[in-house]
Amino acid sequence: MLLRLVIRLVVLAAIIYAVAQIVPGIHLHGGLGWLLWVALIFSVVNLILGPLFKLLSLPFIVLTLGLFLLVVNAALLGITAALTTHLDIDNFWSAVLGGFLIALFSWLAELLLPLFGRKKRSRHRAHAEDPA
Repeated sequence: MLLRLVIRLVVLAAIIYAVAQIVPGIHLHGGLGWLLWVALIFSVVNLILGPLFKLLSLPFIVLTLGLFLLVVNAALLGITAALTTHLDIDNFWSAVLGGFLIALFSWLAELLLPLFGRKKRSRHRAHAEDPA
């Protein structure tokens, strides 16, 4: 379980690094350790504030057919930048593009690297439910 969280954190750090290289308005400062720190902060912000922001903005999300999620992701990235000195975002549009790319690359990483959790659990459940 801990190894899975560490792998997810490293993958997120790589995604944030790639997004900082692609988007001109996003700047990272520091080495690998600070990049992992930024990824950890982003994970915690996303874990705590993400569901709250999505719930509060649900009417806008429905009204815009989900496009308002780009603004929510930008806000979460902006909060992460405000909490650390190792991530700078120049403007709103950089945050929107960065949030979109982080979400897209994270989704692709989850498809490509399922991180050995789901198949084990489903196999374990099927075995536990079978009385024979």
